Amino acid sequence: MTVTESAPPAAPRRGRRLAGRSLNEIGLLAAIIVLYIALGSSAAGFFSLDNQLGILRDAATVGIAAWGVTLVIIAGEIDISIGPAVAFSSVLVAKAAAEWGLGLGAAIGVTLLAGLAWGGLAGWLRARFDVPSFIATLGVWSALGGLGLYLTDALPVVLPENGLLTVLGGSVLGIPTPAIVMVILFFVFAYVARYTAYGRSVYAIGGNAPAARMAGVNLSRIRILLFATTGLLSAITGILLAARLGSGNGGAASGLEFDVIAAVVIGGTALAGGRGTMLGTLLGVGFITVIGNGLVLLGVDSFLQNVIRGVIIVVAVLVNVIITKRARATRES
Repeated sequence: MTVTESAPPAAPRRGRRLAGRSLNEIGLLAAIIVLYIALGSSAAGFFSLDNQLGILRDAATVGIAAWGVTLVIIAGEIDISIGPAVAFSSVLVAKAAAEWGLGLGAAIGVTLLAGLAWGGLAGWLRARFDVPSFIATLGVWSALGGLGLYLTDALPVVLPENGLLTVLGGSVLGIPTPAIVMVILFFVFAYVARYTAYGRSVYAIGGNAPAARMAGVNLSRIRILLFATTGLLSAITGILLAARLGSGNGGAASGLEFDVIAAVVIGGTALAGGRGTMLGTLLGVGFITVIGNGLVLLGVDSFLQNVIRGVIIVVAVLVNVIITKRARATRES
C-alpha cells in the first residue's frame, strides 16, 4: 500500500522535465516566426524564392556539422575544429580531383576518410590521454587551418567540370542538394540519439561519466566515435561547399564553428552535458541562419554582424544555464 501511494509523484516530475524541454523548442519556433514576420516586412526580397533557397543552403552548412556537435556536447565535450575542418576538406577534395590525378569518386572517398581520421585523432587524444576536448580540437583547428592555406597559398583550387559536382552544388527537384543531405542526416541522428544503445550511452556519459563507466559503458570507444563523426560531417560539409563554390578554399567557412556551437546551445543542449535534442538543434540552426540572412538583407555592417551574433551566443548561454539550474532543481524536488 505504501508503494502504491508513493509512486504517482514520479509522473508529474517527469511531465515537468518534458515540459521544460518542449518549452525551449516552442519558444524557438515562436522566435523564428517572429523573425520571419519582422524581416518580411522590413527586408526587401526576404520572402523571394531565391532567398528562401539560399537560407536552406546556408542552414545546411551549419546544420550538417551541428548534428554531430549536438552529440558531442550532450556527452559533456566540445569540438571547435569545424570551420578549418570544412575549409580543409574543400581544399582536399579539390586538390585530389584537380591536381593529384584522382578521379572525383576517389577524391571524395579520400576526403571522407581523412575527416574520420582527424576526428578520430582528437577523440583518441581525449580518450587515451585525457586531453581536454577543447585542447584536442583546438590543435586540429590550428593544424587544418594552416594546412589548408599552405597547400593552396591562400588561393582557390578550381574543381574540374563534373556532372556529380553540379548535382552536389546545385539542386534536386528545385531543392538545394545540401539541404536534402542535411534533412536525411537529421533523421538519422535523431533516431540514433533517441532509439539506440549508442545514443543512450552518450546521454549517460554526459549526465555522469563515472556512473556510466561503472554501468559498463566504454567511454573511450564512445568518445572516439563522437569526434570521428564530427570529422566525417565536416568533410561532407566541405565537399558540398566546394561543389557549391566550384573550388576548394582554405579560407572558407571562417567562424563556422561558432555558428554551429551557437545553434546547438540555442537549441537547448546543455553545455554541462546530459541534455539536448536534435529537434532543438534543428530549430537553433534555423534561428541562427535566418538572423544571419536578415542582417545581410538589411545591410548591416559585416563587423557589426559579428557583434550581434556574439551577443546572441552570450544570451543563449545565459538562458541555457538558467534552464539547466531549474531542471536540476525540479529533479531534486
